[in-house]
Amino acid sequence: MDLQALVDSFEPMTCIMSVEVFPDGSYGNIRIVVGNKAYVNSIENPDVICFSEMLDNKFVPDSPYERYIPKDLNFENACYNSAVLKKSFHTYIHPERYSFWVDMYMMPLASDKENIYYCTYSQELTPEANTKRMSNVDATVSVSVLETCIKLRGTADFKHTIDDVISDIREMCGAQVCCILLTDFKERKCSVLCDSSAPGLGLLPVSEYLNAHYTNFFDIVATWKDTIAGSTCLIIQNENDMEVLRERNPVWCESMQASGIQSIVLYPLLYNDETLGYIWAINFDTENTVRIRATLEITSYFVASEIANYQLLEQLETMSTVDMLTDVYNRNAMNKRIDELMQDSGSKPDSLAVVFADLNGLKQVNDNDGHVAGDMLLKDAAGIFKKVFFDGEIYRAGGDEFMAIVTDISEEELEKRIEKLKKYSETDGNVSFSLGYCYDASDCNIRKAMSIADKSMYKNKQQFYENHPDRRRQN
Repeated sequence: MDLQALVDSFEPMTCIMSVEVFPDGSYGNIRIVVGNKAYVNSIENPDVICFSEMLDNKFVPDSPYERYIPKDLNFENACYNSAVLKKSFHTYIHPERYSFWVDMYMMPLASDKENIYYCTYSQELTPEANTKRMSNVDATVSVSVLETCIKLRGTADFKHTIDDVISDIREMCGAQVCCILLTDFKERKCSVLCDSSAPGLGLLPVSEYLNAHYTNFFDIVATWKDTIAGSTCLIIQNENDMEVLRERNPVWCESMQASGIQSIVLYPLLYNDETLGYIWAINFDTENTVRIRATLEITSYFVASEIANYQLLEQLETMSTVDMLTDVYNRNAMNKRIDELMQDSGSKPDSLAVVFADLNGLKQVNDNDGHVAGDMLLKDAAGIFKKVFFDGEIYRAGGDEFMAIVTDISEEELEKRIEKLKKYSETDGNVSFSLGYCYDASDCNIRKAMSIADKSMYKNKQQFYENHPDRRRQN
């Protein structure tokens, strides 16, 4: 067979891949046998296709593919499925190692050699995601992705819906466990957004398992990007793949095998070039790898988008209710909470306590030491207030004024907390509070309690300035 003549008949960038297969069914070298002019140019003259990330290399026929791109288990699996198992293959992906998208096609070829199998590999490159190409997938894949999108876009309860979605994904993968893990690379933290386990296995929820077996699982997560090695995902489906993983990431590999993990598919959730987290399926149906991969490649794209939207709404909610300087609730949140307590027709708390605290001497600190010092004083004051009323709702009611609402507390316990605040005022050289409070165990009227506490604080403030005239506000 004249492979060069065959590949030259293709207009798009096309090459012929060969896969060496051993008697036990495992494979050896995967080589780029020949390429047409467009494909060779993509290697030797990357500037002609306007993608400088492509390797500037010399094409040598019948060379291992690793000469031109890093070892990629997903690419090898695609070549094996097409060349050896005689399955056509198509995907539209964005490998992290490149800034462009790759529309790739593989078709099996007949072979006249006993242990060498061939397939064509064609690719087209696009600088941005093309929705038409992305939607050109198998019908079963389209249905799975569409169901996920409809669920996520039509929900008013993201947390509940994402639980349903991860269960659907686990069932589609035939996996024992499926999970979405959110990551925060600045804080070096990760958290489980949702997880699903196959019934009857008696497995711990993923968050409990990670807490029980790892001091900080993020130390493992931080290695995943290098382990994926610029590909779109990591798929480990047999012992041969596990050996590759052992070379790349021995610590994680040992950890997985100690946990009884024999196969895993791991996809990063990328949005605007930022890794929001990862989705993984453990001990999945390896007979269905092609469909699982095709489904998750598109599903992860939409899931990442919805997670980004959810996180943005959470940030906006935080910005509207939390004071950014002191990290306690702001006045907007306070007014909303007061309205809720006034309108609540359901069960009322057994007791209600309102505590007002005015920070003494803030203006003097601002005038003498600057507003940075004043901001630090406010932060310290909020920290003390949160420490004393750890079980209450803390609000920054005004510039230098804080309020705590505490329910179901005894009057004796409230007075102990007030004494703690007073001791901080006496012993801390910077933070000094004028305090007022009200304890209500009868009708629990929040506005009435606030009025009494405010008047009490005002009296305490007057007393403070009589005792410390040098710290009196100067308007």
